[in-house]
Amino acid sequence: MNEERRRFIRAGAHALVTMPIAGAIAGAIGGCASAPAATTSAGYARLLILVELKGGNDGLNTLVPFTDPAYYRLRPKLGIARDAVVPLSDRCGLHPALQPLLALWKRQELAVLQGVGYPAPNLSHFRSIEIWDTASRSDQYLPTGWLTRTFAATPPPRDYAADGFVIGSYDLGPLDGGARAVTIADAARFGDRAPSTNALARAGTPALEHILRTESDIVRAAAQLRNNVTLATRFPEGAFGNAVRTACNAIARAKGVAVVRLTLNGYDTHADQAPTQARLHAELADGLVALVQGLTELRRWDDTLILTYAEFGRRPRENLSGGTDHGTASVHFALGGRVAGGLYGAEPGLARLSVDGNLAPAIDFRSVYATALERWWGLDSHGVLGGRFETLPIMRA
Repeated sequence: MNEERRRFIRAGAHALVTMPIAGAIAGAIGGCASAPAATTSAGYARLLILVELKGGNDGLNTLVPFTDPAYYRLRPKLGIARDAVVPLSDRCGLHPALQPLLALWKRQELAVLQGVGYPAPNLSHFRSIEIWDTASRSDQYLPTGWLTRTFAATPPPRDYAADGFVIGSYDLGPLDGGARAVTIADAARFGDRAPSTNALARAGTPALEHILRTESDIVRAAAQLRNNVTLATRFPEGAFGNAVRTACNAIARAKGVAVVRLTLNGYDTHADQAPTQARLHAELADGLVALVQGLTELRRWDDTLILTYAEFGRRPRENLSGGTDHGTASVHFALGGRVAGGLYGAEPGLARLSVDGNLAPAIDFRSVYATALERWWGLDSHGVLGGRFETLPIMRA
């Protein structure tokens, strides 16, 4: 798929998302001319939820190496005091705003992945997130997202509402290039009124109908998402809390969906990082706790895997603006009722930084994807990822 085609698809998806539709639901179904014959994978009964920390989250102030004096030398102002850290071990602990996640840690349902990155990292927001979304090498350009390739090889059941829901973002990310994705951009309004299938159908030009694949896809998704569901879970206020509430409502209404992608914006902390990251981490922690409660209420917690990701981390050395600049390896989380909690990867090598002052990766991000594909969904990852990547022992049987 050439770049002009990709821009056209994105433009079509954007136009549909921003239409004045009751419930603010739009179909952004991919651009493949034909799809492989439908098969059923029992693995898709297990739900995958991706949480994008957009902008590049600072891993060193997410999982703080409070016993390493190099950390405080590199961060004389941004370093988090040892007595403020939420300890996970005798050497490291969470940012204080992530305190609500401690209960999951104690239940061994939270895995902390240290040093997630890739070789020859790119520090451009646009290129690096493209690498993560397509699961490419840093010198390789792929036209489709890694989940799109997964679903092309092994499609989810056709009676699912969609392959995936994209909530709170116009960008399809790992579902770009052909997946049957439903975007829900206005999370705050979702659920107020039933979605209008007719509005979706009227919006399609012949070209857009090709992108949407078939009107029956739209009708099926809208019909399922129209069902009313009332949850007892109390969701936090704010954009991410609304996105989490929307995710739980959509999961409850739909007969099936394989993946949900949420986005929490604002992690590009070049200046005034301390208050910004604290606010974002509080939103993240409160939102994840509500997501756990909602999924538990829906009896989906034991068959859900939640993974965080971002385009990159931040440099170990603080800058003169009270922030951190684009870096490499970072810390990410895996949560779920079947997750084997604990610390994975390797402690940051602050005494062994690269010539440009960055960290070496300890876990290739494609190993995280391989774990989701093989150990969560029971699929072969070689064709999707273009090679073999070691899976992580983060899942219980």
